[in-house]
Amino acid sequence: MRIASLEVVPYALPFREPYVTARGRLERREMVLLRLHSEDGLEGLGEAVPLSLRGGPALAEVVGELRRLEDREELDEAALSDRSLRLSPPARCAALTALLDLRGRRAAAEGLSHGGATEPVECNATLVAGEPAAVAADAERWAADGFRSFKLKLGAGDDVGQVRAVRQTVGTEARIRVDANAAWDVEIAKRTLADLEPFEIEFAEQPVSTLAEMAEVANATTISIAGDECIETDGDTAAAIRTGACDVAALKLSKVGGPEAAIRIAELMPSYLSSALDGPVGIAASAQVAQTLDAAAPAGSPKLAHGLATQRLFASTIASVECELRGPMLHVPDGPGLGVEIDEAALRAHRL
Repeated sequence: MRIASLEVVPYALPFREPYVTARGRLERREMVLLRLHSEDGLEGLGEAVPLSLRGGPALAEVVGELRRLEDREELDEAALSDRSLRLSPPARCAALTALLDLRGRRAAAEGLSHGGATEPVECNATLVAGEPAAVAADAERWAADGFRSFKLKLGAGDDVGQVRAVRQTVGTEARIRVDANAAWDVEIAKRTLADLEPFEIEFAEQPVSTLAEMAEVANATTISIAGDECIETDGDTAAAIRTGACDVAALKLSKVGGPEAAIRIAELMPSYLSSALDGPVGIAASAQVAQTLDAAAPAGSPKLAHGLATQRLFASTIASVECELRGPMLHVPDGPGLGVEIDEAALRAHRL
């Protein structure tokens, strides 16, 4: 596809409250907005979320990678897969998402497709780590809005106390999943999950660091294990299946390198979409992938809530039109492509 110009815009959105996990504390989320402009005046939006807390490239590196694309008159999936470009997964995700958005907008402009009503995506509540009473109070607020699935961030405090308090608050019918962000070693993971088994945990996400460690933990608990940090590629997924490391994959588009990569992994293992604390463009792209996975799920199979309600954690946005949360259901915009429209004044205010 011929590209007339592109714009790379680093920006940050503040959280309503600090976001606390075993990996640290964040006051704001730094991201990169990519805007591709075609010769016929259309625009495609992409977004990269640097995963530097996980050891990935920092914001400035991702910005530099995307700005190297300015020298190219044409962009397509094959070009973006060229290893000589040295694109990290977040940068590749932004570029591929912007291409898909641009194609969708062009198809609508040519009358070949249009936006319209689609099935909403069920989301889990995301609870930051804290004192058990505070986490339970947070869960109660989400439950009052209709959420039935709750994700607790563990590894940074009284893990069992948090789970107990939330279970007592939300009742026995609610689903509880936990995420240690690989903070535990194998023995701590075994002990903690044994203590959590009476609370009917849906699954434990990334309790330890490696696939080999996860396989050992999986063999020692009745709780299903989900892979996140260690599932980045098709090869990782195949290895996880082969070793019995996990039953489910948590897919972040900036982690795996874009929508198509996420769908390929989901074809190998049951998966759900998880926000990397994305902005409005990343959430919209993830929601569309989540819709694809939900539609392809075998009839009668258990439906996994997706971790895409994180826009609720932010104090502001850069979008005038974006996905809308109505209780636990995330509704994608009606417009073509991703359907997201940028609020230019808000983008200027949050630009880095």
